Amino acid sequence: MNWFGNFYRSALGKKAVMAVTGVILFGWIFLHMVGNLKLYLGPVHLNEYAHFLRAMGSPAVPESFALWVSRIVLLVCVVLHIHAATVLTIMNREARPVGYRDRDYPSATYAARTMRWGGVIIALFVVYHLLHLTTGTVHPSFIKDDVYHNVVTGFRVWWVAAVYIIANLALGLHLYHGLWSMFASLGVTNARVSKWKRAFATTFAVVITAANVSFPLAVLSGLVR
Repeated sequence: MNWFGNFYRSALGKKAVMAVTGVILFGWIFLHMVGNLKLYLGPVHLNEYAHFLRAMGSPAVPESFALWVSRIVLLVCVVLHIHAATVLTIMNREARPVGYRDRDYPSATYAARTMRWGGVIIALFVVYHLLHLTTGTVHPSFIKDDVYHNVVTGFRVWWVAAVYIIANLALGLHLYHGLWSMFASLGVTNARVSKWKRAFATTFAVVITAANVSFPLAVLSGLVR
């Protein structure tokens, strides 16, 4: 593991770790969104999907074992991702202790300029989301194993729905810039594929954001009851 420690201490190593963990997290976000689309199929389908997640790998392994393994992997990825991003920010500031007199904001995207604050918003939202729909700690009408009920009753509270919508808009910006930066960190810098990279990052971010925002809007509008 010594080689990894030496590699990770470099800026290049941290960027590579951010890219690899980003791929894993982006993949999970996509699969999570696809599974949540079962909300539109009704309570039976969504609750069966939730049960499937808990029963993955059984009876070869105990129920919820695979789910907890995936949660631990995701947690490690999140910690490494945040740590690498934080240390890179500190390294960049130390490399240029005197700030720019004039920042050329027109040449930077809004997503890039809000990447760090977006990450903070997303991290806080994840904590709230777990307390709201996973443990039910802050849910006023939580019923264990009835995911459909918890989602619908939760999103009927307008400010809760607003929190989810705002957080997912921040996630969309983070995904767009994160995917764009990931290609560069992984060495995909060929100018010929630049348009493809932008199209992929844009499409992925828009699809994820539109789907996730649609869930609270569907409940508030009465489309999902």
